Amino acid sequence: MLRYVIIAVIAYLLGSISVAVLLTRDRLGSDVRKQGSGNAGATNVARVFGMKAGVVTLLGDMVKAALSGLAGWLIGGETGLAVACLACLVGHCWPVYFGFKGGKGVSVAGCIALLLDWRFFLALVAWFAIMAILSRRVSFVSCSSAVVYPLLYWAFNRGMSIQLAVCIIIALIVLILHRGNISRLIHGTEPVFKAKEEKRKE
Repeated sequence: MLRYVIIAVIAYLLGSISVAVLLTRDRLGSDVRKQGSGNAGATNVARVFGMKAGVVTLLGDMVKAALSGLAGWLIGGETGLAVACLACLVGHCWPVYFGFKGGKGVSVAGCIALLLDWRFFLALVAWFAIMAILSRRVSFVSCSSAVVYPLLYWAFNRGMSIQLAVCIIIALIVLILHRGNISRLIHGTEPVFKAKEEKRKE
């Protein structure tokens, strides 16, 4: 039991490293949590600072999830991996270093899918791409992906398991954190995603 507590602490602390805040506040001069939607995630970073900054944020979030998963697997095997994945997501959404104000978990959830089952990850990417083409609203894509998240995992891994339980919890967290977006989607006021255009060097 102690090793799983250790895994959870390590993964939570890694997850609490907010790439969005570190990049925008310390490198770009303005905390992204004070701009746009106020969310410390790749989508808001892209909207406010441009696609390059958004991609850097996305990759950074995925790296911390991968490191958390690796630590969990090395210490506690498959169960340790599952515990680490969930703890990392919690850290990302409620980071201890940044006043418990973080992202909404989508990028980390994507990496977790890859860590749990590559087939699950590819199916999720395909769903994400199709929904993005149809709606052009990142929040709709994220919420619909959260809904099918545990279903897609179950499709490749039948039966109840700690991994499936983690997928269900992740889906619920993502949906809860998107409740404002869901309300705007229902009322037709959710904007279409558009990254900030970056200035070209002369």
